[in-house]
Amino acid sequence: MIGKVIIGKSFAGCIAYNLERPEADLLEAYGVRETSIKDMIHDFNMQRKLNPSLGEAVGHIVLSWSAEDKSKLSPVIMVERAREYMEKMKIKDTQYMIIQHTDRAHPHLHLIYNRVANNGRTITDRYQKVNNAKVCKEITLRYGYHLSEGKAAVNRHRLRGADRTKYEMNDTIQAAVRLAKSFPHLEAMLRQQGIHVHYKHLGGSESVQGISFSKGAIRLKGSEIDRSLSYGKIRLQIDRNMRSLPKEQWSVGKGERPVSDIRVNAIRDVLIDNGPSLFSELLRSEQTENSEILPGWQKRKRKRKKGRRI
Repeated sequence: MIGKVIIGKSFAGCIAYNLERPEADLLEAYGVRETSIKDMIHDFNMQRKLNPSLGEAVGHIVLSWSAEDKSKLSPVIMVERAREYMEKMKIKDTQYMIIQHTDRAHPHLHLIYNRVANNGRTITDRYQKVNNAKVCKEITLRYGYHLSEGKAAVNRHRLRGADRTKYEMNDTIQAAVRLAKSFPHLEAMLRQQGIHVHYKHLGGSESVQGISFSKGAIRLKGSEIDRSLSYGKIRLQIDRNMRSLPKEQWSVGKGERPVSDIRVNAIRDVLIDNGPSLFSELLRSEQTENSEILPGWQKRKRKRKKGRRI
């Protein structure tokens, strides 16, 4: 099971879009009349007035399962999973609707809820995308649903707008990172594909803290496109690329840093993402590489002389 989080401003547009189609089936509604679409929109907007300063009051979650999970699901079970999802996401004490669409091979629901709760408080969207991924994985593992194979399993031909651009950027950047010998080299390759690289510097210094990419009006952090595209991980991959080349090709062009600089900083940055286990792995790697170039007499340990020091 996976979830797509959408925050919007118009209940009229969201509800009409999801209900005014032949493949739509309203499975459950809470806090709103089911007499007509017009009445539902009215009821959502009346509660919205309890918190008029909240501009984006429309919560919209798309919950999808793999086509392989069809035999495990029914409208009743899907409603139960949607309720469990809302509970874990702390979406409670508010109006909501659960709508099933049957226009795709895979089962999926549209959950529409009011971000203005019954008491007028705001249901936060802080860290919602991160929590969404965590909760979906918990439910998937708990009930034995099919685990997707990440971005490779996405039906890209169905993507539109920003989602389509994000996946196109991911494919292009991943391919360029596997070939890049330096960051300027990476920038040049991506520029030819209409993608620009931006760096975040630490406290106004020259020390780079993060990386983002833009294409047209869309700009995303590397880690938002894919976890493997954080600044530290790209840096480590560039270092691997350089080490796989013959030493005579380890040239440093104008504006490029030597591989040794990349290596030192890559260890620091990537440890943030990968923790102590990676440090041990890198340390062993360095010790192995260094032992291959040391003279034999330096490899042997010196024996301590017996007796006390004077």
